[in-house]
Order: sequence, then C-alpha cells, then structure tokens
Amino acid sequence: MSADHPVLQGERVTLRPLDSGDLPRLLEILREPEVEHWWGEHDEARLRRDFLDDPETVAFAIEADGALIGAVMYSEENDPDYRHAGIDITLTTARHGQGFGTETLRTLARYLLDERGHHRLTIDPAAANDRAIRAYEAVGFRRVGIMRNYERGPDGNWRDGLLMDLLARELR
Repeated sequence: MSADHPVLQGERVTLRPLDSGDLPRLLEILREPEVEHWWGEHDEARLRRDFLDDPETVAFAIEADGALIGAVMYSEENDPDYRHAGIDITLTTARHGQGFGTETLRTLARYLLDERGHHRLTIDPAAANDRAIRAYEAVGFRRVGIMRNYERGPDGNWRDGLLMDLLARELR
C-alpha cells in the first residue's frame, strides 16, 4: 500500500489496490455473461493491460465478506482548468442489486473528492445499461448526454454511451 493507493473502507466493502494475484478471479467475473455483455471479451493480457499496467489508471479490488467481488478504477485529469476524475466499475453478477456497487462508488467518490481534491467525477456506462445507470444515479450522478456510437460492443457493433457526472455537493 502506498500513499497514492490506500485501502478504502466502506460499511460492507473494502477497496484495496488490485494486484496480479487478483487477475484470475477478476477474469472469471469479466467472463460472466451479463458482465461480458457490457465489458467485452477479456483475456489475461488485456486484463493486465487495462487494470494493472496503465499508468493513467488506479485500480482497486472490491472485497466483501472476504471475497473479491469486482474491481473499480479511476483516472484523473490534472490540468487545473479541467481537473476531474473518471470512474469505472465491474461487479460479479451474484452481487448485483444488493447495494455493493453504490457503496463502492460512494466510498471511492469520497476519497476522490475529499482526499484527491476533485470537485467533479464522471462515469460513462453504455446508454442501454439501465441497472448501472440506476446505481450511479443513487449515488448522485446525473445524466449529461448521449455519446453516439461511443464504444464497440462485444457483437462488434457500435453502441451509445451515457456521460454522467457528479459534483462534490451532489454526493448522496
């Protein structure tokens, strides 16, 4: 644990720096059909590249009841005129609809707002991912607009994304 990557504690979740030992379980999660539908196909090389080796991203393992249940990551724009952080999250299907995602986002948001000094956070789910959008709105994220043909889905077709943001005063 470094000063830049602390362990963050929520009521039911612990966010700790992701490490290479987490990759097999995280790969299992990303290969769950409902998760893979939104995240696309992953192998160990892509997983390592996206979650561990990207110097612009800080990734945390999400643990609950002693088990790894997902991952959450952030990246920062540090230009003082545009300063903000972007977040992404994935959670095992077995823990969907139980509040673990919203608790994870609240825990990370508090850290980014209070400790990292951001005033604004963004997240960009697929526009059709209603479950994720509801979870993000429960934390206080608001819909900003549709980004047309934003990302390529696992089927190879382009799909729209929804840009959402949260200002520090809006965190629930």
